[in-house]
Amino acid sequence: MPFSEAVSIGVENELIIKGGLKQGSLVTGSSCPNCQVVYLGEHLSTTEDGSFVFGLGRDAPSPITLTLIDPHNHKKNYSFPVKVRVYDTQSIQGVPQRTVTPSKSELNRIQEDARMVRSARDRTTDRVDFMSGFIKPVDGRITGVYGSQRIYNGVPKSPHYGIDYASPKGSIVKAPASGVVTLAHDDLFYSGGTLIVDHGFGLSSSFLHLSSLLVNLGDEVKQGDSIAKVGSTGRSTGPHLDWRMNWRDVRIDPQLVLESLPVKP
Repeated sequence: MPFSEAVSIGVENELIIKGGLKQGSLVTGSSCPNCQVVYLGEHLSTTEDGSFVFGLGRDAPSPITLTLIDPHNHKKNYSFPVKVRVYDTQSIQGVPQRTVTPSKSELNRIQEDARMVRSARDRTTDRVDFMSGFIKPVDGRITGVYGSQRIYNGVPKSPHYGIDYASPKGSIVKAPASGVVTLAHDDLFYSGGTLIVDHGFGLSSSFLHLSSLLVNLGDEVKQGDSIAKVGSTGRSTGPHLDWRMNWRDVRIDPQLVLESLPVKP
């Protein structure tokens, strides 16, 4: 069937995708109450009225396919196009060389750090904090964007998956949306002082390179709460906040989340 942003099966059973889809975006949609939505073989969490979210990665293919299953177990597939993005290359000099070419012992630490981060992001709760929308966590000039290929001290590395806001050391970082703290660590190898906040339905925010943490593991935070201070810890050349977002294990673009889920008036 042709691509569409709103397609239906039957009179009452409808699958709606809100807004355009592009690589890195957080997709919002709705289905019929008591219906199920399947993406990449996984059932999406839905609210009582059928609302759902899911993320598209940096290199998500086009088209994507969603399966709607109605209360009578009738199934139908729907395809939607995904806009392909072109990403910049960013060369950064002056980061600590040990964070570019870590030693064997540091590689072991990096693996343990990654395990902790994965565990914090693996949570899929029924919280719906994200539905109230998102605000910027800090003011500052944007110096790094999602998806850009990073070259550190002349060595090509993985793409950047967040927004970098240049801000003075000690600037207050605010919770962009309500949630619960699932990781609070003051010294991860690459990201230094790091916080992860779960917003529900597999959606989480990560805050990197912090100079200090103002909340603890398990704390409930409200949108706008002070949660940390800007720093330059880990692999960093100066004070800034690196804000990242995930839907489950998919890295998504916080700038697009601010567009797709702004704070409601």
